Amino acid sequence: MSIDDAEVPAARPDRAWFAGRRVLVTGHTGFKGAWLCVVLDRLGAEVHGLALAPPSSPSLFDALGPACPVRDARLDVRDRDAVCARLADVRPELVVHLAGQPLVSVGHDDPVGTFATNVLGTAHVLDAVERVGGVRAVVVATTDKVYRDPGHAPLREDAPLGGDEPYGASKAAAEHVVSAFRARWLARPDGPGLVSVRAGNVIGGGDHGRDRLVPDAVRAVVDGVPLHLRHPDATRPFQHVLDPLHGYLLAAERLAQARDALPPSLHFGPPSTSARVADVVDRFVALLGRGRPDVRVGARFHEARALSIDSSLARVSLGYRPRCDLETTLALTASLYGRLLDGGRGEALRAQMHAQIESTWGG
Repeated sequence: MSIDDAEVPAARPDRAWFAGRRVLVTGHTGFKGAWLCVVLDRLGAEVHGLALAPPSSPSLFDALGPACPVRDARLDVRDRDAVCARLADVRPELVVHLAGQPLVSVGHDDPVGTFATNVLGTAHVLDAVERVGGVRAVVVATTDKVYRDPGHAPLREDAPLGGDEPYGASKAAAEHVVSAFRARWLARPDGPGLVSVRAGNVIGGGDHGRDRLVPDAVRAVVDGVPLHLRHPDATRPFQHVLDPLHGYLLAAERLAQARDALPPSLHFGPPSTSARVADVVDRFVALLGRGRPDVRVGARFHEARALSIDSSLARVSLGYRPRCDLETTLALTASLYGRLLDGGRGEALRAQMHAQIESTWGG
């Protein structure tokens, strides 16, 4: 984080504005979704969900149990009628669309399912917003892997979209869906605001997804199995989950007040440059303090060796400034995993999540 950024307070979602507002989170049973439900509840929002069962076992959502503050509904975003019925039942003011197939490896194993979920699923959610009405703002989360040529310079939002593997390509296609609906809605006097948001490599306590760096490291340490690193020398924009989530809510709040107030898409990245995968593993495992795994190296498929994103547009348009540098990110992540490994569940777990929100974003 630069000295200038350190001296300027980060914009924060307005608790008074969010209090009592109905928010629908798709994908609320996932890692980011469960964190977002806790953040929204802390802001006083009325949180509703739309998702499949948790994508892993164990999961952060299940560990929270009844302490996860969301009105839970299970359905598939590929089911157009069910999605529309859920929106008609909730009548949300804000929609945050996180549901999707989030793994590069699964994209290789099931490309058709990945495209169906990430492309048609996004279209179904946006179509339901239009058909039901009453929504003021929609935030659609995609990824920093939507670009044709990642290169080595920090990517800006106007870089050409592409994707040479199914996951990235499906998310790039979802971006085109968002663009089409945004133009459609802006042409109408009562259309909601719409923005796509692209984060870096999000980590934080409670992620149990497979083929993800930190969860794989935790499993390797706890179960005594090898940790397989696909590209240990690759660099990624690692960031704590709370930073992009707060950015998403800043965007939702702004769009609900003025639907054309933001660019079509925004990056939410870390406060510093990308970090090397092997270095992140070493530092995280040391902070976890439960032994070191046996590391094996071997790539199973092609991936960009370097990714870095430029968040200056979100900084200018929203006052967004990430609060967690890499050391803070890893410390918070290791701390919450430690609580989970020691049996932390329910209200005690939510209390620690609230403490991490307070320590980073305050309020």
